Amino acid sequence: MRRLKIDEVAQLTGLTKRTIRYYEEIGLFRTPERSHGKIRLYTEDDVKHIKRVMDAKEILGFSLQELQQFLSLKERVTSHKFHYQKASEQEDKEQDLAEMAAGLTEQASMLEEKMKKMLAFHQELTELIQKVDRLSTMSNTM
Repeated sequence: MRRLKIDEVAQLTGLTKRTIRYYEEIGLFRTPERSHGKIRLYTEDDVKHIKRVMDAKEILGFSLQELQQFLSLKERVTSHKFHYQKASEQEDKEQDLAEMAAGLTEQASMLEEKMKKMLAFHQELTELIQKVDRLSTMSNTM
């Protein structure tokens, strides 16, 4: 498996090395393996994950805090880390699942709200383009 140094990851993702290190520090990316010389060594899966997170940040407009919440929820849901052995722990499991569902619902609602705002801006831009086109047409006829 090919290992990439932080310089290569920075080039592939468009992030600075400093940003990559900071995002690792706050938990947006997992800390990669290191060489004997303590150099960070990333896998291609690490790069895909970094790109996916950056898409969420840029395209969806998530703040760093929202990203952390989303990734935490996603990790809990996809990893199925529910270690409830006893019947008495069933209530804890149900509470955890309810909290995850509430968190995901909140994230989805926030995203829907952002999408509404984006659509409103898109409509405004479309109207401005049409107005410029009309002005251009008018100036060509004079």
